[in-house]
Amino acid sequence: MDVLLEILADVGVLALFAGFVAILATVVVERFGGSLGGVLSSLPTTIVPAAIGIFGRDSDPDQFRRAMAFVPVGILLNAGYLVLWRIIPARLGKRSRNHLLLSTLVLALGAWFLAASTIIVLHDFAQPTIAQSITIGCLAFAAGVLLGIAANRSPHPAPRGSHRVSPAVLALRGIAAALVIGGALLLARLGLPVASGIAAVFPVIFTTIMVATWIAQGAHVPTGAVGPMTLGTLSVSAYALLATLIFPLMATPLAALLCWILAVTLVSVPSYVFLRSRRAHHARTISLSNSASVNTAR
Repeated sequence: MDVLLEILADVGVLALFAGFVAILATVVVERFGGSLGGVLSSLPTTIVPAAIGIFGRDSDPDQFRRAMAFVPVGILLNAGYLVLWRIIPARLGKRSRNHLLLSTLVLALGAWFLAASTIIVLHDFAQPTIAQSITIGCLAFAAGVLLGIAANRSPHPAPRGSHRVSPAVLALRGIAAALVIGGALLLARLGLPVASGIAAVFPVIFTTIMVATWIAQGAHVPTGAVGPMTLGTLSVSAYALLATLIFPLMATPLAALLCWILAVTLVSVPSYVFLRSRRAHHARTISLSNSASVNTAR
């Protein structure tokens, strides 16, 4: 009983922190719009308590490295998941608002679960070394960069929300995030590093952002955040890859802080600058096109 209470206490604190962060992320997208809000909401947040919990409860640093190495794979799945939220509604055509939301949610989550299950099965079959696992993580990060750039090639309307997300929806979002991170930490305790690494980035944050803002604001706000979130979430991959190197070298709080600063500096800030430049270029192109049309009409 004492052991069970200790486990629940350790997991519970980190899970509650993740839930608080999840609620905050929804408010950020709602207040700042899809572009800036998308980047801010995908900062390395819930991965921080997950990494601390996995590292602190596993005596084998290689198991920690393996778990973190597969986080970028999960993030790549999340990037594809986000892109589906833009593609599926367009393919389904005109339907009722609730029907379109439910269909998009079921199809996107189904695709994510299928891909994640396939990756875990392939890992168990191939049994890659730690070096190979980190290489896989680096390749997944590179693929995520290409996908993020492609998703933001043409700026998508990303307005700020005009209605507030209800407290009940925010609470549900926090509970879901807490359960996901708690589950990831329990998987790590069970000696399933790859499953815990992928579970730690299960798209509960993105799902609740998309659903909550879709219900409160309409489809235009969450779909406008897809591109920025796809690019911004790469900071989580960077955090995980940095953690494989930094966490074993220093005190955990200092390592967690250093990884966060580096990930934000190297990925989040450049992502926002890139998005601003793309939108400015798009605005100039439209302005020149309108000017040319006016001159032709004259």
